[in-house]
Amino acid sequence: MVQTEVSAKQLPLLSVNDLKVHFHTDEGIVKAVDGVSFDIMPGKTMGVVGESGCGKSTLGRTLLQIIEKPGLIDDGSIVLRSEDEEGNPYEIDIVNEHSNSRTMRAVRGQDIALVFQEPMTSFSPVHTIGNQIKEAIRLHHDVSEKEAQDRALELVTQVGIPNPAQRLSEYSFQLSGGLRQRAMIAMALSCEPKLLIADEPTTALDVTTQAQILDLLRDLQQQNGMAIMLITHNLGVIAEMADDVVVMYLGRAVETGNVNDIFHSPQHPYTQGLLRSIPSIYEKGIEKLPSIKGSIPHPFNRPSGCTFRPRCPSYMEGVCDLNDPVFLDIEGTSQAVACFLHHPPDGSSTNGSESA
Repeated sequence: MVQTEVSAKQLPLLSVNDLKVHFHTDEGIVKAVDGVSFDIMPGKTMGVVGESGCGKSTLGRTLLQIIEKPGLIDDGSIVLRSEDEEGNPYEIDIVNEHSNSRTMRAVRGQDIALVFQEPMTSFSPVHTIGNQIKEAIRLHHDVSEKEAQDRALELVTQVGIPNPAQRLSEYSFQLSGGLRQRAMIAMALSCEPKLLIADEPTTALDVTTQAQILDLLRDLQQQNGMAIMLITHNLGVIAEMADDVVVMYLGRAVETGNVNDIFHSPQHPYTQGLLRSIPSIYEKGIEKLPSIKGSIPHPFNRPSGCTFRPRCPSYMEGVCDLNDPVFLDIEGTSQAVACFLHHPPDGSSTNGSESA
């Protein structure tokens, strides 16, 4: 840990800089996360959006050092800023910590918690919901069995599970999808984390239950003051929940910015394509929704230059295929974009200044 003199609340809760996570397989190297940078501020919601396979879930797991082998963090930093029990600020670079170190075991659950994409496979099928929540509580806090039981009951009540005392003694397969997701959120909140990573929290749920889960997350954020990293492919969820957005494509962040700037003035052709594909209630008649042509390239056959160029309607031959775009701040907005439409290949620009 590195002690700091500035209060952690005045700085980003989490700073990710040029993070690269590669899977070294016999067939080749899969660049699941390839140079992503962003900050998450205390109490705010960061939305991470993109098509399936763009590296969203891998990014979320990397923040907790729970990448499955043969995945490795090849470069970058993940700086977590927090305070100890006496209120003294400190910093941890998660990249430099071993996945099974005492520091990382303390970070998981207590500082950063994860709501997995599929709660049915995340809970143990041979232990009750109550036992699993109590285990998480007693792992991080020196409390008695009775105190852990009371805290578990308080949590499942807080997340809106009916008949909470009965549900604690049930197994995950006895609960519906919506109740399992609520139970997963309750366990994630058991140690009052400063950052909650929600990986596709509304997947496979009906629209009514989806709305209830999102309302629950928003209410819990207001009550606990925690930050949320919301991973989803649903831009409607991002518009409703997020303060800031990271748009990912093939392991790279292609655009970042405030949610209002992203939705009202998207700068990258990929972001523009995603937004055009959203159905609108104002459209007259039945029309086929616009789609982004082509498909995501195979991870072992990444295009040279800009990875989006084979699908890009603004592709410039001799530019996009020969150079790697870098992030550039767009003057007058909160946005940064990696696209040659906004700066020439040499990195210079008349519209803004480069940012890492």
